Amino acid sequence: MNIRSSATMKQFFLSLIATTISIILTFGTSAIIENRQKEKAKREMVLMIIYDFDKTIEQVQHADSLLQQASKAQQEVALHPECFNSQRPCFISAISIITDNRFAETTEKIFSSNIETFNTLGNVNFVHEVSAFYNARRYYQENVLDEFEKEVVGTGIVESLESLFKVDFPTHYLTIKECLVELQKIRNRCMQMMKVDEEELKEFSRQRVVEEASEEDERIHEQAIQEYIEAEKIIGQAREKYEKNE
Repeated sequence: MNIRSSATMKQFFLSLIATTISIILTFGTSAIIENRQKEKAKREMVLMIIYDFDKTIEQVQHADSLLQQASKAQQEVALHPECFNSQRPCFISAISIITDNRFAETTEKIFSSNIETFNTLGNVNFVHEVSAFYNARRYYQENVLDEFEKEVVGTGIVESLESLFKVDFPTHYLTIKECLVELQKIRNRCMQMMKVDEEELKEFSRQRVVEEASEEDERIHEQAIQEYIEAEKIIGQAREKYEKNE
């Protein structure tokens, strides 16, 4: 009887130990998987945000380049008025930043409207820097681009020297440069803070479906600019003739 009882107890404890180990392994594995999924989601969110930073910076760099060219062209025309016609494409390209620099706000909305995003990121300092970046981008949109648009739209800056010199290209260029520097500083702090290297970001970028402008797109754009200049010239001559006849 004692032998049977001892064997039964032994079997019971072995069964209990096996069940306990099974429970620990099940919940432990689930916890590990869940933690890994959380870390993966966090990493992807960080990369998505910094990728969005880079797309913004690319747009601002493009605007910076166009306004630098326009500023130099304006100075050239100020010194040599006879160069006005040859420099007009620079001014037309600069005007294009008004429409070309409208930002996709999808990532910003995900970041700012969902409390789960903050919980996923789990880094207060990083969240603060991301907020600072989007605030800086909003400032650029409202106080740089919008102000530039108010100054140039409808002024006919490619039609006459008088209209051209009413636009302060050097100031707009300096303002954009300052915004660009600030955006780049925040982006680099975030890269360092979250230990993201350029190769990891490039790999993430390759996985994104991004439409890049082809050489043909650039050619068509340049052709459109030339056609616009020619049309403006013809219409301008007709306008002058009509005004003289009045």
